[in-house]
Amino acid sequence: MSVSYDFSGKVALVTGAASGMGFSTAQAYAKAGASVMLSDVNQQALDAAVTEINQSGGKAAGFVCDVTKEEQVAALVAQTVEQFGGLDMAFNNAGIQVPAIDAADEQAEDFDRVNAINLRGVWASMKHELKYMRDQGHGSIVNCASIGGLVGLGKLASYHASKHGVVGLTKSAALEYATRGIRVNAVCPAAIDTPMVADMKEKGVLTDDIIEGIQPISRLGKGEEVAAAVLWLSSDAASFVLGVSLPVDGGATAR
Repeated sequence: MSVSYDFSGKVALVTGAASGMGFSTAQAYAKAGASVMLSDVNQQALDAAVTEINQSGGKAAGFVCDVTKEEQVAALVAQTVEQFGGLDMAFNNAGIQVPAIDAADEQAEDFDRVNAINLRGVWASMKHELKYMRDQGHGSIVNCASIGGLVGLGKLASYHASKHGVVGLTKSAALEYATRGIRVNAVCPAAIDTPMVADMKEKGVLTDDIIEGIQPISRLGKGEEVAAAVLWLSSDAASFVLGVSLPVDGGATAR
């Protein structure tokens, strides 16, 4: 069954939008009628993603942004508002993985890097989105956490710490803005068929046996399945839903 939304006249912002879940969500927003600002650090991939959406009849633009640099995030939000006339929805998706390693052997540089992107990047994005949405009195923000924000897994302590942080940010901001017309939620994907997961499989961090052991559905998720959850949380259909960290995980957290 296909569910459709009408986001005509709305403006959406997606970070980490050049591939994977971010690109699938940007496509879905555009298909539903929204104008979409795509952001990524990879200029070439970003240009290709924007071109694909526009050639498919959507309305999209791109902005290169490193979410670890708050001034770049502020410029991204400002450019979105200037170019499209507002900001109604955001999916803060930019994130990375780090090599699997025993917690006693993990390097501080890896901890700092994964938290700078996955946690501080979401914090900066949400901060500047909220600044605009607070003044207009409405908006919906969806942060990309992970099942790694709900459970633990050996050899990925820093990654899981960053995603637990995203869940905490989401809950706190949702409570703060609950009566101000702004809803803040998160999605918590399991292993999704994205370039990052493909890289993890290539390096042996993830195997088919591990995926089948974690996800009762016994397959990788699809980017469009995460996008469907993001669009629902962004829509008026979820008007009474806030502060939720929604598993999109093939049953992984049901165990």
